[in-house]
Amino acid sequence: MGSRLSREANRQQSEASPTKNTSQTHEKNHNTKTVALTTSTLSNNLPHEFEAIIKDADTVIDKSSIDKLYDGVFLNKKRKKYWVDKASNDNSFMVFARDLSITWGEDSRYWHWPYIKETSEEVLEVAELLAVCWLEVNGKFEISKLTPGIKYEVVFVVMLNDRANGWEVPINIRLVLPDGSKQEHKENIMEKPRSKWFEIPVGEFMVGAKKGGFVEFSLYQQGINWKKGLLVKGVAIRPKI
Repeated sequence: MGSRLSREANRQQSEASPTKNTSQTHEKNHNTKTVALTTSTLSNNLPHEFEAIIKDADTVIDKSSIDKLYDGVFLNKKRKKYWVDKASNDNSFMVFARDLSITWGEDSRYWHWPYIKETSEEVLEVAELLAVCWLEVNGKFEISKLTPGIKYEVVFVVMLNDRANGWEVPINIRLVLPDGSKQEHKENIMEKPRSKWFEIPVGEFMVGAKKGGFVEFSLYQQGINWKKGLLVKGVAIRPKI
């Protein structure tokens, strides 16, 4: 009798084991699918060219959360800044003065490179014009990093200090697109308020799908008169609102 009960118990345990194993396998597969789905969802929501852009980030970016990108991250040792619009998920950039080509920029007789503190407590290097008659500031940006299908605007971010003078003649502003087309105009900054950052519009353009090449931007005034007191923070490239 005892032997029959023992055999019956073993049979029931044997029959129950596959059910338990099947349940565990199903749970494991379900968890794996959930993780895969979450990863896929995050990948689908990542900003355009996110992986390529953050390779140059000055700090490690957690791909599972892009909240940090709304405030912006520095790239290439603070030569650029990258941020994402929270509502649209579109890319924006700032090309700082150190990443621009400034004629006589490394000659301490003509340009000075002071550090300023941002409202975010970050310290940035800017270019300060001491005195030149030949002013030329150029830069470029790879258009493939901008969000396709979006109209972008380009602006110089500059300041005139209290000692600024020689700005009676308007300065030249130019934008050159990858197809060679140009947008040019003159800008009068003589009456701009002193010791406050302001923007000089350069131009606007639409980013096409799979479009490559560079957009180039310039601020210049060549050989007319001596001028001083201009501070160049950089160039912002952002979606046109």
